Amino acid sequence: MPIFEFKCSDCGHLFEKLFLDSKEEVVLECPQCHSHNLERVVSRVNYVMGTKGKGPKITTKSCGPGSTCATIEIPGRDD
Repeated sequence: MPIFEFKCSDCGHLFEKLFLDSKEEVVLECPQCHSHNLERVVSRVNYVMGTKGKGPKITTKSCGPGSTCATIEIPGRDD
């Protein structure tokens, strides 16, 4: 049962939607302004296993004029 995050392109409102079934037919709309003009947002991860004191490494770079991108390296289990 994944939870997806969406942003309304009209009013900027962020909201989450829980999908109970992969075959579920859903009409998505902004709960604030009822617009159907939405984009899916990639949520941040807040859970890391097996780090032994190490945290995620975040690298930021320019992706174009006035835009930045980030890469997150999440440490895995030490075998």
